[in-house]
Amino acid sequence: MIKILANDGIHPSGEDLLEKAGFEVDIKNISKDELPNQLNSYDVLLVRSATKVRADLMDKAPNLKMIGRGGVGMDNIDVEYAKSKNIEVFNTPKASSQSVAELVIAHLLCIARSLYISNAQMPSKGDVEFKSLKKVAGKNGFELQGKTMGIFGSGRIGKATAQKAIALGMNVVFYNRKKTSGVLDISFNNNLNIDSLKYEFSSVSLDEFFKKADVISLHVPAVEKPLIGQDEISKMKDGVILINCARGGVVDESALASALDNGKVAYAGIDVFDKEPPVDMTILKKKNVSLSPHIGGSTKEAQERIGIELAEKIISFFKK
Repeated sequence: MIKILANDGIHPSGEDLLEKAGFEVDIKNISKDELPNQLNSYDVLLVRSATKVRADLMDKAPNLKMIGRGGVGMDNIDVEYAKSKNIEVFNTPKASSQSVAELVIAHLLCIARSLYISNAQMPSKGDVEFKSLKKVAGKNGFELQGKTMGIFGSGRIGKATAQKAIALGMNVVFYNRKKTSGVLDISFNNNLNIDSLKYEFSSVSLDEFFKKADVISLHVPAVEKPLIGQDEISKMKDGVILINCARGGVVDESALASALDNGKVAYAGIDVFDKEPPVDMTILKKKNVSLSPHIGGSTKEAQERIGIELAEKIISFFKK
């Protein structure tokens, strides 16, 4: 019987699919120290971001046939080394797009109406400083309609974010390192007479992108060095809003902290950090930052889709 270790968990829907297909699924979490000693009893290893699958771990598991990552990136897996050992590596790129895109918009709305400030201060000061809190939140409020959302990266999540920005009345501009163009299918719920709208787009140069964008949302994979540093920030609009729900390390946190202090970047929305948990708390303590603890794909719907997609790919691999 094929044995599967879901070391970072799997949604019950995915577990059920696998068991009905005749696979044995183990959802216990094995510690980093113990994993090398126990992994060889499994044919498949499923992880999210917590478990790192490096070459030394694979060398301890010659029976391993598949490694699945529940999520978009695979930076916690030595993919090329796995391929050299004929281990199939796969992820679930479609499953979390909507959830991450909605988190981007959530951060943006929190910033636009100062909700991150109100939520933090109302419980302790709302009874005695209600008017002053209202004044602070009210004077900084702004509408999203008519603003330009810059989407840095035109993959699935970037396109999903663009769809939601357009629905809010925002203009959208794309930047992609490889110039791209295409059509966004903006869908609506079934209560409307319109099923969808077609939105044609093409990416622009980086300079034009920075010149136009009032809000910049990053949607790129992990990188060895930051894509957004002091030089890139200097080319952005004064008072830009920068949102990173992509990967930690994409933004130079020190450069961003300085830009938040001097007003070049008016606000930031951050879900991912250079080190997780964060080692440097500077960014987390800024007053003009909306924060979340790497929860982009952490919705019930996304987790179910991820579990099902993992299961379907495993079943297809072993049944072919």
